[in-house]
Amino acid sequence: MRVLILGGTGLIGAAVIRELIKHRHKVLALSRSTRSMAMLKALGASPLRGDLRAPDAWVQSVRRVGAVIHVAATFTEDMGQVESKALEAIIQALGRKNGKIRLIYTGGVWLYGATGNSIANETTQFQPIPSFFWMVETSEKLLHTQAFSTAVMHPAMVYHQKGGAFSRFIDCAKQHKQIEIWGDRATRWPLIHRDDLAVAYRLLLERPKLTGHFNASAQIGVRVDTIAKTIAQKYRSPNGFKVVPAATVRQKYGFWADGPMLDQQMESSRLQTLCDWKPVITDFATCL
Repeated sequence: MRVLILGGTGLIGAAVIRELIKHRHKVLALSRSTRSMAMLKALGASPLRGDLRAPDAWVQSVRRVGAVIHVAATFTEDMGQVESKALEAIIQALGRKNGKIRLIYTGGVWLYGATGNSIANETTQFQPIPSFFWMVETSEKLLHTQAFSTAVMHPAMVYHQKGGAFSRFIDCAKQHKQIEIWGDRATRWPLIHRDDLAVAYRLLLERPKLTGHFNASAQIGVRVDTIAKTIAQKYRSPNGFKVVPAATVRQKYGFWADGPMLDQQMESSRLQTLCDWKPVITDFATCL
């Protein structure tokens, strides 16, 4: 299948491209710089020069693909408006094209809010942090848009050997600094390695009749102090971790910082049952 990737050079997007190329899909990926063009070519994708913020320059290309995978994120205050403009441009460009194209939109575990001792599944009501409320509205709109056959992927906290959700922890451990845990050491994170997540995207892509919400989590919920201790030991950092109060974190890092402080658990039975998805890495410590 010919697929357009939005966000192909990011944490998730690069892994998705590798997975799709491995399975003989043809990938077109949006690129806004010479550096990202080189990276995309190295991954095996065909770069499409353009910016998510200026969709008019590239949006007609969607008429040449059978699917769009949206894994882009600006993490700016206007992220919702940027996404809305780009997606609306895609819908307009498709116009009266015969048949639906496959769309995989990326939501996220933070849309469930703090789950505590409950385990979120696809029937759990969304309770997003305020900064991401727009994402719930966008996903519901896309699920009811006639131009698309839409699946919404909700990844757990995504990591890999060198970073992702663990980037702050690894950077501190390498420098033998105290790892900062935000809010509460007992906070739990659902986890997924980006390569396992990439397989999930491919499996959903190849099953275009499957629509709705899909969670992707290999570990239901791991305490952040366990993660911090494991990383400190890996890099032989003697200084361990410290807990930073939530108010201090919010003041320093702003609107998105509530996400990593959510105590969450999430499972993925729908993805496993309908797509026969089986994550390979079920213990984060084995890949550090």
